[in-house]
Amino acid sequence: MAEIGKAAAARKSGIFAAFLFLAIFSYFWVGLSPFPDPNAASLSTPYGGTSNVLNQLIVIAMSTVVLVTVLKNPARHLLLRPYGLLICLMVWLLFTGLFAGDPSAAFRRIVFAILVCLCANAALLIPRDGRQFAKLMCIGLTFAIGLSYFGVIAFPHLAIHQATDALEQSLAGDWRGHFGHKNVAAAAMVYAVFFGLYLAKAGHGRVGMVIALTAGFFVLHAGGKTSAAMLPAILLLACIFERWTKLGAVMLIGGLAGLNLILLAAAVSPSFSSLLASAGIDPTFTDRGSIWRLALSAIAERPIIGYGFQSFWQTEALFNSGQAMTTWAVTAANSHNGYVEQLINGGIPALAMVVMWLVILPIGYVRRALSGSNDIALTRLFLRIWLFSLFLACLESPFFGNSGPIWFTMLLAVFGLRLQANAGLVIRTSSSPAPKARPAPLVDAMALGKPR
Repeated sequence: MAEIGKAAAARKSGIFAAFLFLAIFSYFWVGLSPFPDPNAASLSTPYGGTSNVLNQLIVIAMSTVVLVTVLKNPARHLLLRPYGLLICLMVWLLFTGLFAGDPSAAFRRIVFAILVCLCANAALLIPRDGRQFAKLMCIGLTFAIGLSYFGVIAFPHLAIHQATDALEQSLAGDWRGHFGHKNVAAAAMVYAVFFGLYLAKAGHGRVGMVIALTAGFFVLHAGGKTSAAMLPAILLLACIFERWTKLGAVMLIGGLAGLNLILLAAAVSPSFSSLLASAGIDPTFTDRGSIWRLALSAIAERPIIGYGFQSFWQTEALFNSGQAMTTWAVTAANSHNGYVEQLINGGIPALAMVVMWLVILPIGYVRRALSGSNDIALTRLFLRIWLFSLFLACLESPFFGNSGPIWFTMLLAVFGLRLQANAGLVIRTSSSPAPKARPAPLVDAMALGKPR
C-alpha cells in the first residue's frame, strides 16, 4: 500500500509539474492576448507601459507558485545563479531608477524583470526529468506554432501585417502569427527550429522535425531577413563551438564587437555610411541609424547612470525635447540594440554587468558543459539559442523584454548552460539504490546530479 501511495503521489507531482511548466511557457510564448489589434498601437504608449493590473496579478501569482514549488526542490540552490553578479546588477538598476523621470515605474519594471528571471530559471527545475521536459516542449511548441498558422489562415487581418495597419504599413504581407510583430515572430520561430532539432534527437523524431520544418517555413514568410540569415550562420557557429571552443569564443566576441562597431559607426559617420552604401548595404539598417544617433547622443550626456530602467523611450520628457522637432526616432519603442539599451538603462556599469552575465560567463559554461558527461543534445540546444540571441541583440533589444518569447527563451539558454556546466550525471541502474546526491535539472536522467 505504501508503494501504491508513493506512486500516486509521484503521478500527482508529475501532473502538477507539467501544468506549471506549460503555464509558464504559454504565458511567454502565447500571452494573455494573442493576435493583438494592430490598430490599437500608439506611438505615445510608454516603453514597458502596456502592462495592466490583471497581467501584473497573474505574473505575481505565477511567480509565487513557482517560487514555492522550487523551494521544495532539492535543486533550489541552483536558482538564480550567479547570485553575486545578479544582485549587483539589480541593486545598480534600482539606484539608477532614482534618477528616472518616474522612479516608481522604473522600480515596478525592475521587480517584474526579477520575476521573469525567476520563472525562466524555475522552468528548468520543474520537470522531473529530461523526458518530461522534451515531452512538454513538444506540447507547448505544437500549440504555439499551430496557433500562429491558425491565425494566418483564419484571421489574416490579425496574423499578417496589412497595408491598413496603424503603424508600419510597409510590412504588409509579412506573417506575424499570434505575435505582435513579424520580427518577434521570426525570432520565436528560429528558436522553435532549434527546439525541433533538439526534440528530434531526444526521442521525438517525427514531431521534432515537423516543428523544425513548420517553424522554418514560417520564418521565411515572416519577412524577418535578419533571423532568416542568422539561422544557418548560428548552426555553423555552434558547430565550431562544439569542435573548437576557443575559436568559437574568439569568433563570438570578435563578431559582436565588430558588428556593433559597424552598425554604430554607420549611424554617426557619413563617410562610413557612404562606404556601406557603395557596397550595396543599407547604411541605415532599415532606418535604425536615426534611433542609434539619438541614443548615442543621450548616452553621451549620462554615460554612468543612464536614464533609469526602461525610462527613456516614449516618455513625455523625450516627446517634449528638442529632438522631437528634428527626428522621428523619439517615437521608437527602444534602442533596437540590446547593448546600447543597457547604456540607456543604467550606463556603463549596467552594460558591463550585463555583458559579463550574458556573454562572458556563458562562454565558460559552454566549455565545461561540452567537456562534461551531460546530454550533448541539450547543451547544443542552449548553445544555439544563446548565440542567436546575442547576435539578434545587435539589431533588436531583447534583453529584459519582460513579455513575449525572446527574453524568456534566452534566459532558458543562459541558465540552462550553467546547469549543464555544473551538474554531473549520475547514472542509476534498476539494480542500484538511488544515490543521495542532489537532483540535477535538465540532465537526461535529471535523475540525479552532483554539483561540481
